[in-house]
Amino acid sequence: MTETIPWGMVGGGISGFIGEVHRLAARLDGGYRLEAGCFSSDGTRNRESGALFGVAPDRVYGDFAEMARREAERPDGIRAVSIVTPNHLHYAATRAFLEAGIDVICDKPLTTTLSEARELEALARGQGRTLAVTYNYSANAMIRLARQLVAEGALGELRLVQVEYAQDWLARNIEQDGQKQASWRTDPQQAGRAGCLGDIGVHAYNLARFVTGRSARRVSAELSAFVPGRQVDDNVQARLDFGDGIRGALWASQVAVGSENALRLRLIGEKASLDWEQEHPNQLRFAEYGEAPRILSRNGAGFPPSLQHLCRIPAGHPEGYLEAFANLYGEIRRGLTSASGDFTDVSDAVADLAFIEACLDSQDNDNRWCPLER
Repeated sequence: MTETIPWGMVGGGISGFIGEVHRLAARLDGGYRLEAGCFSSDGTRNRESGALFGVAPDRVYGDFAEMARREAERPDGIRAVSIVTPNHLHYAATRAFLEAGIDVICDKPLTTTLSEARELEALARGQGRTLAVTYNYSANAMIRLARQLVAEGALGELRLVQVEYAQDWLARNIEQDGQKQASWRTDPQQAGRAGCLGDIGVHAYNLARFVTGRSARRVSAELSAFVPGRQVDDNVQARLDFGDGIRGALWASQVAVGSENALRLRLIGEKASLDWEQEHPNQLRFAEYGEAPRILSRNGAGFPPSLQHLCRIPAGHPEGYLEAFANLYGEIRRGLTSASGDFTDVSDAVADLAFIEACLDSQDNDNRWCPLER
């Protein structure tokens, strides 16, 4: 790929965590040029961010609607934009750029409601625009290997899907101390009704769906807020029915004391099982019935040549979060330039919002089984 994408950002100003992650990911291959942005609703911080990131002052905009309109009018305007704001702004910002004819890369979850996600899906398809959603763990090399093993039938008929995502950073009421990330993530007006569920539970579900190629048909979920006074859930436990006899369980928690970023996927089939942990991302444990388990590694013997482009540095040098994020940006770039990228998009986001809403419905109905809308 030789074409460089002129690119913009909404959100992600100075000191923001996820904005810098997106910039690092986009820069790792040198395939994107940051040309424009609306980095903050605070005017001073917005201008300072643009100066720090090397964006010309006349292309640092006061709001995203102005940015979409003016960039679409420019002959050298941006081709794609990343939306890295709090959740409640995703829908309006994404819509503005799609309507302006600009491709969008949006952080997850795409929106706070399923109906809004479906509107954006229809708009993107109607406009012929790309709408990618950054489920970055899906672009880890070993996750791609896991998906390939499942598709090839290495596990046999799938029986059990177990996925969990445990953190402890919200085990105390730090939103009351002004911690910015905690403040908006625990505010239902900014994050939506789903707290932990929408922040990391959706990552866990997406990973299970991505690797297995299956969506749950129904869920039974319990959402809890363990920290006194918290307005959204900080712990989720859900049973999943994938149909065809496949059962699953999902646990996501941001009050799991002692856990840092413990995303884990286990798949068990009639012939074999696999096990992957995000905190040890370069290995995949694969166990066939009656045989000693094997540890498959990135760039190790037998690693598929078709996946080698996801391995950025030599074997033995760990790759993880940033590299997977960069892989996703690389695949999105392929999609923008050749229509052949392998990345999570708006259809994935709609399926994941259907999962979130089914969990919320289950919680509202005494944890009963609730179907996922199709």
